[in-house]
Amino acid sequence: MIDSQGYAALIPKGQLQPFSFQRRQPAANDIQIDILYCGICHSDLHSVDNDMGNSLYPIVPGHEIIGRVVAVGESVRNFKIGDMAGIGCIVDSCRHCPSCETSRQQFCVEGFTSTFNARERISGAPTLGGYSTNYVVDENYALHIPANLNTAAAAPLLCAGITTYAPLKRYGTGPGKRVGVLGLGGLGHLAIKMARAMGATPVIITTSPDKTADAARLGAEAFILSGDTTQMAQHVGTLDLILDTVSGPHDPNAYLQLLKLEGVMCLIGVPTQPLPVSSLSLVFGQKSLTGSFIGGVAETQEMLEFCSQHDITADIELIRIQDVNIAYERMQRNDVKYRFVIDMESMRSGPAE
Repeated sequence: MIDSQGYAALIPKGQLQPFSFQRRQPAANDIQIDILYCGICHSDLHSVDNDMGNSLYPIVPGHEIIGRVVAVGESVRNFKIGDMAGIGCIVDSCRHCPSCETSRQQFCVEGFTSTFNARERISGAPTLGGYSTNYVVDENYALHIPANLNTAAAAPLLCAGITTYAPLKRYGTGPGKRVGVLGLGGLGHLAIKMARAMGATPVIITTSPDKTADAARLGAEAFILSGDTTQMAQHVGTLDLILDTVSGPHDPNAYLQLLKLEGVMCLIGVPTQPLPVSSLSLVFGQKSLTGSFIGGVAETQEMLEFCSQHDITADIELIRIQDVNIAYERMQRNDVKYRFVIDMESMRSGPAE
């Protein structure tokens, strides 16, 4: 077994604290990485708080992982010691259902194995995430990190990045398209960057006038203040696609009016309460309200290559692992611009607090 040090919550809504555990030795197809950076996702916070009612304690969060390969199994062909590797939301799946065979492991009919808060398919041992010093994963579920990307700022691409890239690609984002981005946060700021890189016109839709300047810096070419009825009226029927990144309660009907004929509004935020949708908002204009969920291994690698080509990474605040509870408190206040990333070297060199 391999010794690992991490931070874990021991009880629902508990503070994260130092936690020692062991990982399996690499099997024939496994790689072992020493973790350098791990992004903090809102789903980490939800899992720690057991908001979905399925958390396994102790829980070590983290599924936006980048590290250096330090060991490889005898059958590994695609990684070598010294390579930079990434681990996203998925570390295993059944591998034989139609979804897995088309590299859409996120829709595995048996359920994919999450990077944390799940159980390994063979051993049944709990998966423990990236707020830790190392990870062992099958090479078929690991990702190559392009050398030109800033390693720390690339970590959020492994969840937030693929979450925004997949629907932008699916709905034909490109020149001549106007893409509305509802909400300017961890997902929204990457959506602006990616839509612009695809040649589309990004349009930020926000409740906060003070966010318009930063949206322009990120690449938004137009702004709609959703609380301004005049502005909303001016933009009715002007958008081809809206990416809805909002995870709190909200009314989608007003935003559906902004779509063109046969436009699409895609949910990538996940509100915990049902959304009130009027049938008339969809029927008039033959509009669609749909959703999108992360991406498979192949599409995530494709997204990383796209980001490499266009020099896209997340805007981050780098923190020590010892400050993770402060980061969680700030996340709950939306006091982050735009993603926290943990420097895991602090786990090796800094004192536990």
